[in-house]
Amino acid sequence: MAAISREEVAHLARLSRLAVTEQELDLFAGQLDVILQAVARVGEVVAEDIPPTSHSVPLTNVLRDDVEVPCLTPEDALAGAPDAEDGRFRVPRILEEEA
Repeated sequence: MAAISREEVAHLARLSRLAVTEQELDLFAGQLDVILQAVARVGEVVAEDIPPTSHSVPLTNVLRDDVEVPCLTPEDALAGAPDAEDGRFRVPRILEEEA
């Protein structure tokens, strides 16, 4: 595989609308070349007997059973409210609507 050229890096920078200096062109060309070589090496792996996967280890959901537990009574729920009326939380009106 041929190394990526400064001109190709400059072209990619223009497409990406990145301002790149002359020194960065050389730096990025070397870095991109290393990345492309690594990707090419992965592509050389013979993987006909390896099924495609999204994770390297199997994933399982850890869920607990639903267990019914006692909940607060309306009185307990409203006990800490600053204002309650008719078994409900009383809050300031924020919309001008007719009741």
